[in-house]
Amino acid sequence: MSDLVFSSMLTAGSLSAGTFFLLLGMALALGAVIALVYTVRSDYTKSFVVTLALLPAMVCTVILMVSGSLGAGLAVAGTFSLVRFRSAPGSAREIGAVFLSMATGLACGMGCPWLAAVFAVAVSAAYLLFMTTSFGEKRGGDARKTLQITVPEDLEYGGIFDDLFQKYTTRARMTRVKTTNLGSLNRLTYDITLRSPGKEKEFIDALRCRNGNLEISLAERAAEGCEL
Repeated sequence: MSDLVFSSMLTAGSLSAGTFFLLLGMALALGAVIALVYTVRSDYTKSFVVTLALLPAMVCTVILMVSGSLGAGLAVAGTFSLVRFRSAPGSAREIGAVFLSMATGLACGMGCPWLAAVFAVAVSAAYLLFMTTSFGEKRGGDARKTLQITVPEDLEYGGIFDDLFQKYTTRARMTRVKTTNLGSLNRLTYDITLRSPGKEKEFIDALRCRNGNLEISLAERAAEGCEL
């Protein structure tokens, strides 16, 4: 059984029509499985899911056309990963799915469809396990937030909230100041880490007493370096 999984169906310099269609069909089937697994608990578009399903077949064909040369195949197939991200950055999950599809197609293109199947199923199962459990989640919730405070234009905001930050946060850093409402208001943006995540309302009420009850926004902030 192990010989069947790890051995290649290709022989040097030969590729029969039957072998080609078998490898292509396996790549398409595994691509469909990967695409369906990706949709579990993910925000996605149909175009990306369809591309994810077709990517193993495209990579497989590229590898077969370069006669199984791994170096040349990777150089060509690597361009496929740039198509999705040439204009907009992709999330870590999207990049991982693209690499999984490419690796599956590469295994099929090297004549190892059963190895590709074992790899794709194993990684997909691990993905489902991690996504449906608490693996990687922060205990007690994420205390890192993005805070936006609107203040009057004539208010000297430097240091006005420092005592509140010391009481309710362990870290507070101003990242942006933006004028709004035709310059009559300023919008201050802070990256903060709450000292006690359960006291958001108390914190916001204290801030409202300082900014004249103008708009305040407290939102989740993605961890630095987690999304590519």
